[in-house]
Amino acid sequence: MTSETRWLSTEESAAWVRLVALAELLPGALDAQLLRDAGLTHFEYGVLMALGAASDRTMRMTELASRTNATLPRLSHVARRLEERGLIRRFPCPEDRRATNATITDAGLQLIADAAPGHVETVRSNVLDALSPEQLEQLYAIAGAVLARLDPDERLAATSCQFSEGPAIARAG
Repeated sequence: MTSETRWLSTEESAAWVRLVALAELLPGALDAQLLRDAGLTHFEYGVLMALGAASDRTMRMTELASRTNATLPRLSHVARRLEERGLIRRFPCPEDRRATNATITDAGLQLIADAAPGHVETVRSNVLDALSPEQLEQLYAIAGAVLARLDPDERLAATSCQFSEGPAIARAG
């Protein structure tokens, strides 16, 4: 069975190239601020945030890997570093001794609380302040449409976020 390649139009190609550039540059900007202010990568910050938002500040490592889009080996490596810094603690899951749980410590909670203002300012200055309210609505809708294809099971917190009705609802609340 032969199918014909659906080549990108000039407009599609231009949009795609900009999206790829954004995906390449934004993580570095987020990492730079968090490393400077908190000694954390953006991924480490995301791990701590996921644990901080979890019930009892605890999550199975397999669920945490899913929530952060990480492989278990990558997450285990990062968790070891965070544990060495006293930011998380790992322990056998009481319900399933084959599984491991992770919990954020008070020091971890304090670090993300201290890092959050600078992180929010970095997000604002690099992304949100560049957008009009209409563009913010469009970004939310566009990201949601693409995420629905990339993460149909809503593993990542972004796809099942608390503002599922969109930014206008969040502002009204």
